[in-house]
Amino acid sequence: MIVGVVLAAGSGRRMGRPKGELVVRGVRLVDRAVSALHDGGCDRVIAVVRPGVQVPSADAIENPHPERGMRSSIELAIEAAADADAVAVLPADMPGVGAAGVRAVLGGWRPGRVALAQYPDGSAHPVVMAPNLWHEALRLAGPDEGARRYLAANEGLVDLVPAAGYASDLDTPADLG
Repeated sequence: MIVGVVLAAGSGRRMGRPKGELVVRGVRLVDRAVSALHDGGCDRVIAVVRPGVQVPSADAIENPHPERGMRSSIELAIEAAADADAVAVLPADMPGVGAAGVRAVLGGWRPGRVALAQYPDGSAHPVVMAPNLWHEALRLAGPDEGARRYLAANEGLVDLVPAAGYASDLDTPADLG
């Protein structure tokens, strides 16, 4: 079983508001990411959100302390997905990642390894690996980090998988243009 995780609990300091709730082309970013994971082949999708945010098409888990950073959201998701074979993590603020990109990365994942999407504009999410590897990654991560340090320390385990879409994320109001 592959579980998809949408990270949507951040405050969006640079954006000026929480990014998961932003509506881009008529769809909230959190819902767009949930759809990409569902349609891309995840058996279950978890959305880690700020208190009070509803996500009807996913198992919503509220992060009671989103100010602790991204690592706290990933920890909650990995705990909830402990029985999964693999967990695919996708931040909500990456609208260029669609179902085709997710499907490619899921198809490129192998047990004991890490699959990372490679887009024409760089590598990015989703990051797919087994829960035990996510635990190792979280031990190395700073408060507002995910797997970055783990990936850098374990390059030999990382398989870059060509994916359709683009790696850019939305960080500031100017990015919305």
